[in-house]
Amino acid sequence: MVVAKLKDINYKYPLAEGYALKDVNFEFEAGKFYGLIGENGGGKTTLCNLIRGLIPHFYNGELTGEAVVFDTDIKEHNAEELAVRIGYVFQNPFNQMSGIKSTVFEEIAMGLENLGIEKEEIIERVSGVCELLGIEELMTKNPNELSGGQRQRVAFAAIIVMDNDMLVIDEPTSQLDPHGTEMVFEIIRKLKDSGKTIVLVEHKIDLIAEYCDEVLVMDKGHIVCSGKTQDILSRKELLDYDAQIPQVAIWGHEMAEAGKPLSYIPITVEQAVELARERGVR
Repeated sequence: MVVAKLKDINYKYPLAEGYALKDVNFEFEAGKFYGLIGENGGGKTTLCNLIRGLIPHFYNGELTGEAVVFDTDIKEHNAEELAVRIGYVFQNPFNQMSGIKSTVFEEIAMGLENLGIEKEEIIERVSGVCELLGIEELMTKNPNELSGGQRQRVAFAAIIVMDNDMLVIDEPTSQLDPHGTEMVFEIIRKLKDSGKTIVLVEHKIDLIAEYCDEVLVMDKGHIVCSGKTQDILSRKELLDYDAQIPQVAIWGHEMAEAGKPLSYIPITVEQAVELARERGVR
């Protein structure tokens, strides 16, 4: 089932000279985990803004082509409808905080309150998400006094608690340490396993390699290539677009150039270890 279909999309921000998205065509399928990579300024966040409906309803600008999300043209959706179906975790958690709630619990619960959810269910859902993310000790703290990493987790919790069908996530680990990053990716994986569709912008390419089903590579507003993660992240030509590939993939290419090709190009450490052992046996 296709949950978002983009056809011949071109978009230019107000007052901008050039287009942020150019000739974009893609279909996002239900239940898949998509990684969105590429150079800074390549159009990744703009594509997220389009799927979420911030374009054209918030940013305005010039949009041509057809963008259909959950069977409705994006131009005909309203923000409230999309907020129920699609959760959006911003790159900067400071932008996601309401600034009006005095405790983390209230901050996470705000979206459920706006939907008129019963108090008992709100308490149960917020408590469960806080336990899931390991932030129970933050529930009574003032969200405006948290560190960047703590705010990132609270922002993530505020989206997860809504139980949206689709999640659009823009660099959720940018302010987290390695342990926090691994924990967040495990949570994202669990959400994917529960049937959620996920679109993720992330620069930590090793985690993209480990968790994503498919990868889209963007450059100067175009989707220059897309496909299964194993296929895309094993391509050395991605470096030409200032997109990263895993270090183990670079090692695989160097082995081939040295006349010692592997049976395939690895993209995870686990694959590289397997191939190294295979070569050792030979």
